[in-house]
Amino acid sequence: MIDVVVGPEHIDALGHTNNVHYLGWLQACAWAHSAARGFDAGNMLALGYAMAVRETRMTYIGATYEGDRLRVGDWITASDGRLRAQRSFQIIRESDELTVMRAVIDYVCINLKSGRPTRMPKAFVTAYADDVRV
Repeated sequence: MIDVVVGPEHIDALGHTNNVHYLGWLQACAWAHSAARGFDAGNMLALGYAMAVRETRMTYIGATYEGDRLRVGDWITASDGRLRAQRSFQIIRESDELTVMRAVIDYVCINLKSGRPTRMPKAFVTAYADDVRV
């Protein structure tokens, strides 16, 4: 989980958070989660594998505004232990505990040298095994 404060740079012409920033916050949350499991970008590069985004689905539930404090959380909701995994996200506004967004990102494991899909290394399967909700 990461904490975010909506700043003036996040606000669009309509006076609320521009949607492009939510994707960046999801990415930052996913990287924080991966790093907590031992797979920051450097470790993935050294291993030669990474989970690449295949599809992103974002559902906007409520608007956010400058000064809003947000909690961005994620968890692994599916993994076939071979090629694909799925991460779900929830963004909550602290002031009223309102969920302002839900998102799902599907990933595929790739070999960083070839850029091609490949079987997940055992280290990936093990690192995320206890996150998967059945």
